[in-house]
Amino acid sequence: LRPVPAVLEDAGADTLMEALHALGCEPRAEPQRPARSLRWSRESPDPCPRGVPPEVWAEDEPHVLLLLEPEEFVRGVLQLTQVRGPTCPVPWVTPESPARPHLAVIGLDAYLWSQKPRAQETQQPEHPAVTRAEVAVGWPEVEEALVRLQLWANVDVLLVASWQELSQHVCAFTKALAQRPFKQARESGAFPFCTSGRWAAGEQVARDGTGLRRAWWRQVRQFNRVSPAVADAIVSAFPSPRLLQQAYMACGTEQERLGLLADLPVKTGKGVPPRRVGPDLSRRVCLFLTTTDPDLLLDLGS
Repeated sequence: LRPVPAVLEDAGADTLMEALHALGCEPRAEPQRPARSLRWSRESPDPCPRGVPPEVWAEDEPHVLLLLEPEEFVRGVLQLTQVRGPTCPVPWVTPESPARPHLAVIGLDAYLWSQKPRAQETQQPEHPAVTRAEVAVGWPEVEEALVRLQLWANVDVLLVASWQELSQHVCAFTKALAQRPFKQARESGAFPFCTSGRWAAGEQVARDGTGLRRAWWRQVRQFNRVSPAVADAIVSAFPSPRLLQQAYMACGTEQERLGLLADLPVKTGKGVPPRRVGPDLSRRVCLFLTTTDPDLLLDLGS
């Protein structure tokens, strides 16, 4: 992060510098245009982190935040509200400014409230242009200007009450910008939601059926509240889902199908009472393999 020296002259800039140092950022004060601005730049680490291609560290468009005094912002708002048409010149942007700068104003609300009593003064002002802006601009005009800037100029304006609030925004943006290369690398894969490991890879089923029993066992385990011993009991009785479907078709009634697996014994350890698969899981497996309703809720306890 590169703040210009003009930013550091503000009394509240110490709050921003302390927050950036706490974040682990290295801010550098450099003379640059426009004045009172913050510019972000990202350096490519050497060596590049494993799994992150070097090209994602390439610099994208510059990110610049212009800090405006409330008086300066109010004068620009007055100009914007007087413009009619589909064009929206940005008063605070100079030719050397980036194509799409961001604006930040500290203490605008307090400033507008402080100017209300002065709007009724009849004394001739020393600076007529500034006072006309103070008198004519309120929150309705500010909101209109914000909409114009967003829709016509694609410019965002950040309104904060203090340097503390500005520091929180700058730190959050800095952290997001630093993490962008890692996120781009993670999302560039064909299936970014898949994790590494044997479970994500799935079971390989050969043409001769090798691996089918293990794949079926893992599918049964995906039901809620199914232990490995219960999955073993179902897969031992019906080594494939096709065999279980054929058994369901051979049942004479719906009640018989729903309870087909209920009495299957489950192997337990020594000294543990014998168990059965039970009617709840039997019903859920039956509905999973026989229903044609995609919105059917299998687990009544969910």
